[in-house]
Amino acid sequence: MTDLARITVDPEVCGGRPCIRGLRVRVKDILDMLAGGASRDEILADYPYLEDADITAALNYAAAQTDHLILRVA
Repeated sequence: MTDLARITVDPEVCGGRPCIRGLRVRVKDILDMLAGGASRDEILADYPYLEDADITAALNYAAAQTDHLILRVA
């Protein structure tokens, strides 16, 4: 499974927001925890059904979302 294959979007789960493996843990939830200073180990302890690769997938997904072409009008 590639990292990004761990990210799922289903209109029936969390309102269609990107989640980890169909679980009700949103990519944003993981990013918020990391931004708030939580370590990977703390997140995994709080959410034992998550895997370390899920956290990596959330980071890679966020990075991919910010990597878009910017067009400038002359």
